[in-house]
Amino acid sequence: MSDTLWVFAYGSLIWDPGFEPAEQLPAQLSGYQRRFCLNSLRYRGTIAQPGLVLALDAAEDAVCNGVALAVTSGQEPEVLKDLRARELFNPAYREITTPLALADGRMVEALTYVVNRDHEQYDNHSLPRQAEIIAHAAGERGPNCDYLWNTADHLRSLGIADDNLDWLSAEVRALQAAQVDASHR
Repeated sequence: MSDTLWVFAYGSLIWDPGFEPAEQLPAQLSGYQRRFCLNSLRYRGTIAQPGLVLALDAAEDAVCNGVALAVTSGQEPEVLKDLRARELFNPAYREITTPLALADGRMVEALTYVVNRDHEQYDNHSLPRQAEIIAHAAGERGPNCDYLWNTADHLRSLGIADDNLDWLSAEVRALQAAQVDASHR
């Protein structure tokens, strides 16, 4: 294990970490799955029409493939402050430190954010229901579908497979196309 501060990115931190990583590698986290299980009442939805954002949800035998981001030495306090302001503005996420397997074979301790299942914004929607919500929600940071597509596209560009995100991406596009077709009739 090293003295480097590592952050495990599984969602928007992949494409918008808020800092310039000193090193970035594909990584694997055991015991969690990436899921759209957290209602977004601000950034990707509203109180009236919640969106969904990704979270790491504990699951026995699950593995989540994402990206390990190394924080540049000396920048740890600033990066931690910014990450905590972003991820912990309410108790829907919990900050944990966990073993992480890097693609180059190293094992490191990494900081990441997991869902708090006891929080009122936690939800366990089916994939089809997730697609319906994501297709129609928008918040302060834009349409919920952009969040999905950015994450899925970046994972794909890194060679990281996520069948659920690929399915959701295609289904949301189909739902939006059907809505446009219906509005032109």
